[in-house]
Amino acid sequence: MAILVTGGAGYIGSHTVAELLDRGEEVVVIDSLLTGHREALLGGKLYEGDLRDKELLKKLFAENEIDAVIHFAASSLVGESMKDPAKYYDNNVYGTLCLLQAMQEAGVDKIVFSSTAATYGEPEKVPIEESDRTEPANVYGETKLTMERMMSWFDKVLGIRYVALRYFNAAGAHASGKIGEDHRPESHLIPLVLQAALKQREHIAIFGEDYPTEDGTCIRDYIHVSDLADAHVRAVNYLRSGSGSNVFNLGNGLGFSVKQVIETAKKVTGLDIPVAVQERRAGDPAVLVASSDKARSVLGWNPSRADLEGIIASAWSWHSSHPQGYGDK
Repeated sequence: MAILVTGGAGYIGSHTVAELLDRGEEVVVIDSLLTGHREALLGGKLYEGDLRDKELLKKLFAENEIDAVIHFAASSLVGESMKDPAKYYDNNVYGTLCLLQAMQEAGVDKIVFSSTAATYGEPEKVPIEESDRTEPANVYGETKLTMERMMSWFDKVLGIRYVALRYFNAAGAHASGKIGEDHRPESHLIPLVLQAALKQREHIAIFGEDYPTEDGTCIRDYIHVSDLADAHVRAVNYLRSGSGSNVFNLGNGLGFSVKQVIETAKKVTGLDIPVAVQERRAGDPAVLVASSDKARSVLGWNPSRADLEGIIASAWSWHSSHPQGYGDK
């Protein structure tokens, strides 16, 4: 029996594929390679294509004995989603509908879903808990919440059980140094900071330093990508054990400010990182930190790489040895 990983050539997907392979699982991947990288796959059987290609999905499920699905495939740029909402509803929501229909036809009843903290919108309180209000502030978060709700109904009506993992800021790179973070364009803080260290950009922008935080900059919860991969595998095994559908936050429970990230990156790299302070961006909450108590108690998950210096060091190892990323785009 194999596990199907959609979007498995992407950043978090590829690290999850690596984790599955390390644990002796058979892995099948479907990825359009529009944002993913073939070189990021350390193994598994790849189907190059789109989830909205129903014939390809039918072929994939017919040719492989799929036990469960881990679903990463989605468009994920917040800014883009606010300019092109149709793309996000088509790719994310319709793509997920096609996947669930194919699972139903193939008799596959377990799916672990890569959701997001963006489902919460502006938090009611910190740390954020799974029971808190979900009111997305952007189209990306709204499509992810819609996907969760769709899975809930497929469970109620058809018995396809799901786990939605709402996580915060993925960071870092695989311990082997073989795979890491390579987005085009890059929008995540840590790789942007490291690009500035490598002189690939003139400076790192700080969007606002007048927030009600200790140093005036936004605070975020950074979680090592390999800890995220571990959680996805645990969620599959949770469903394999017969447990019911559930939602879990994933974070390390610690918040780090933008300035703390930059200062830690200077320490790790030993290089100067120029900074430019700019105006706040609309819709940026001051603090986003997760409570992961539920994942710890139910899934037995415990992030083992929560130290910011260690997270940035692993990312630096990848970026300094792969200054052009995978170099395939």
